[in-house]
Amino acid sequence: MSQPLVIAYHLIWTAYGWWLPNDPRGSGSKEVCTDVLAELGELHFGRKAVQPPGHEVRRFYEKAAQVLQHPLLSFDEDARAEIGLAFGEVIEEQCYTSYACAIMPDHVHILIRKHKHQAEEMIDVLKEASRIRLCASNHRPADHPTWSTRGGWKVFLEHPDEIRRTIPYIERNPLPLGLPVQRWPFVKEYDGWPLHAGHSPNSPYAKRLREAGRHPQQS
Repeated sequence: MSQPLVIAYHLIWTAYGWWLPNDPRGSGSKEVCTDVLAELGELHFGRKAVQPPGHEVRRFYEKAAQVLQHPLLSFDEDARAEIGLAFGEVIEEQCYTSYACAIMPDHVHILIRKHKHQAEEMIDVLKEASRIRLCASNHRPADHPTWSTRGGWKVFLEHPDEIRRTIPYIERNPLPLGLPVQRWPFVKEYDGWPLHAGHSPNSPYAKRLREAGRHPQQS
């Protein structure tokens, strides 16, 4: 859609030390900042078309764990529950609306409706609140970064159909690891916003969809 109106964000970020710049799967980084990490492997900007086998990725992070400044840790079930509690508090306090969330052992996926906060600010506040809660509950040492210092990845969603496609993608994330689909109390069922029942057919968003030929009534 030309000149899109973003209606939601699919936000992704990783735990400290996971998905390093020279990860063998490729990454969004264009440089490796330290020599010790550079020695682990070559940089490949962008996700590789042909992904390496799992044992190669595991071997990379076994080596990384030996040179990182802080321990390479993942989130167990109890830690994931604490993160979920922190997310719920932030979402209530900031009046965010979340349509899907998966808290994985080494990263997070969350879908949040457009808000006065920018996507980067949402990531920052969720990361900081969960870091504080994990430290307070003794799941992380106080001097451990918990999350990657990089902000994270942002996918801008412009159409209700994109939200509907993203929700099951996020929900299925735990399944390959043998983990169940997660049901968080702060996640709301998607109602089609901003084309939900009772919406104004003359809203700027609805008009923009018609101009682009993407309004559901035009299909």
